Amino acid sequence: MSFQKSISFLKKLKNNNNKDWFTENKEVYLEAKEEFEVFIQKLIGELAKIDKGIDPGLSAKSCVFRIYKDVRFSKDKTPYKTNFGASINPGGKKSMAAGYYFHLQPGNAFIAGGNYMPMPDQLQAIRQEIDYNGDKLAKIISAKEFKTFFKGLDEEDKLKTSPKGFDKEHKHLELLKLKSFIAFHKIDDKKLASNSFLRDTIKGYKAMLPLNQFLREAMDN
Repeated sequence: MSFQKSISFLKKLKNNNNKDWFTENKEVYLEAKEEFEVFIQKLIGELAKIDKGIDPGLSAKSCVFRIYKDVRFSKDKTPYKTNFGASINPGGKKSMAAGYYFHLQPGNAFIAGGNYMPMPDQLQAIRQEIDYNGDKLAKIISAKEFKTFFKGLDEEDKLKTSPKGFDKEHKHLELLKLKSFIAFHKIDDKKLASNSFLRDTIKGYKAMLPLNQFLREAMDN
């Protein structure tokens, strides 16, 4: 697998993030995007083998995010993202179900997954499951397979105190404080060109599967 066209385009875009340049290089963008989507389609096929929640018929186009930025509420008014990203969930990128994320960006490529900023009712459901069954989640994120790829769950926007309605002395208070349940694994750019890259990526996602299953079960209850 090669990301040669994708990475080359993204590097140039970073230095020319404006509409005129993008319009002039639209064909180059489309070739880079197609290369990325080919990889994502292969990734979907492999994920479907290990995660029954992923439909093997899911299309890459329904998982890949647009490169056009919404700058209405951003201080950075450059019009384009300097990465390609895809969210592979049961139902595609618009689904709120726990799933897998792939991020391609020169110098900042990574795999991730879980559930990012769930809606209030979903967050409540996850916290309720942790309240009842927190030992299971703690075991998942301390498992050797998980820790091989992930340092733990990301703590961005974590509450400083216990969420309303939960015991301040709860055994799994630190997990209850989380507002997202996601984990990241950074990828060295050199590994992107490896013949084993797809296989290695699947290994990371396989280690994440128990986390996604826990989160999906919590939101389905």
